[in-house]
Amino acid sequence: RERERERERERERERERERERERERERERERERERERQREREREREREREREREREREREREREREREREREREREKV
Repeated sequence: RERERERERERERERERERERERERERERERERERERQREREREREREREREREREREREREREREREREREREREKV
């Protein structure tokens, strides 16, 4: 009987270690998902900066066209 209880406790400890490993894997997956969300936010900010640069270039082209029209009007006066 004593040995039986001993084996039982051993199996119990084994199950406990197994649950612990499972929780560890779970935490690892959680950290992985967190890193993934981080990368996603980073890509989003990058796309945002890109759109901003694009709008800036667009405004620059607009100013250029404006200057061009201005020069045209100047030549018209002459």
